[in-house]
Amino acid sequence: MIRALQPQADHAAVADFLDEAADYWHLADGAAPGPQAAADFFTDCPPGCDPAASHRLGLFHEGRLSGLAELSFGFPEPGDAYLGLMILAPRLRGQGLGAGFLAHVETLARAANAPTLYLGVIEANPRGRAFWERHGFRPTGITQQDDRNLTHRLAKPL
Repeated sequence: MIRALQPQADHAAVADFLDEAADYWHLADGAAPGPQAAADFFTDCPPGCDPAASHRLGLFHEGRLSGLAELSFGFPEPGDAYLGLMILAPRLRGQGLGAGFLAHVETLARAANAPTLYLGVIEANPRGRAFWERHGFRPTGITQQDDRNLTHRLAKPL
């Protein structure tokens, strides 16, 4: 089951999930997600996007929060959709649930008439990049280097 997540009702479940999926944060940030990370999930979005118009989604498997996604609108161009985060619990990776979760996200982006769905994938995550490319995302040629990571922007026409 996939449903919208609410800051008050789902904060504890998001915090627990972030602890379970800390391997990604270690890869991306070099540390486990801190106590503010669950609250940030409900407010973070790309530049120029309205956090109130973003989708904060939870994938539930066997009654337990097992995946998170954040879909925003208006980046990099006003009509575009941007998948700022989509992650599954380590216990479920490689079982095909990501494809269904992505299909749900794409349905929401199409319903908003977004012509393209964008995302960023860090170079340190080749398994993630392979997933995105299997599902039709292609490099845009735009990369960004921060203190820790080289991030590649990928896009998929909708």
